[in-house]
Amino acid sequence: MTIQKMIIDTHAHIGHILDFNMTTEQLLYSMERYGVDFTLFSHIEAVEFDHMGNAVPPEFQRSQNELFREAVAEARKAPGKLGVLPWLKIHGEQPDREFEAILKENRGIVYGLKLHPFHSRTAPDDPRLEPVYELAMKYNLPVVSHTGGCEEAMSVHLYNAAKTHPQLDFVMVHMDLGTDNKTALDLLGRLPNLYGDTTWVPVETTVEAIRRYGSQKMLFGTDNPIDGADTLLHNKAGDRSLYQEYFHELKERLGAEEYADLMFRNAQRVFHIS
Repeated sequence: MTIQKMIIDTHAHIGHILDFNMTTEQLLYSMERYGVDFTLFSHIEAVEFDHMGNAVPPEFQRSQNELFREAVAEARKAPGKLGVLPWLKIHGEQPDREFEAILKENRGIVYGLKLHPFHSRTAPDDPRLEPVYELAMKYNLPVVSHTGGCEEAMSVHLYNAAKTHPQLDFVMVHMDLGTDNKTALDLLGRLPNLYGDTTWVPVETTVEAIRRYGSQKMLFGTDNPIDGADTLLHNKAGDRSLYQEYFHELKERLGAEEYADLMFRNAQRVFHIS
């Protein structure tokens, strides 16, 4: 049987805030140049705290509803190419009636809900997130969360949320960014509704996850275009991108079925992408 070859990137961004400067045009250019068929993205201007944990001043803040609408508008410029993961400002806002109305109206291009405990300094197992999980259950949406960088963002808190909400799928983006990934790897195998993604995750970690748990627990993600339009080729210093290793060397190390699971089939299943 011939396996259809695709790439689905489950973790990308647009927006301009702090030291981030990412555009829809960069994202679409990158997809075309590097063979990415479909991308899920969120609006990075929903950050509530900077890299040092300081609150972003109110004059630089925009409401999550405004950013949700803007993300939807950008996705509609590229039908069949982009899907939205609305970024929830979990420290200062709740998903209100307007948020749900935007979601309901645009359900066909909304594929999950995005949390960022590092830039919101609020853990996924905080009771204040129950309305988020209720909304996710109501619309059958997985929950995607950054992991790593501060206590609130460590993977154990997302694990706790997944354990107490077995009806939902949860994705550990980064597998604890900036660590050896060992804690996230161990947690990955404990729950059937907990997944990892490859964003800045060493290839060896992904190979180990597949060896331990099979090929259906990891999703391909990149943070594109965080290092510019050619993020998938090189970093800002010009060094070869980690994702070139995923595109080439890893392809030779995995079986065709395993590689297809990682690069697109798991995303299709978890995010209900046709």
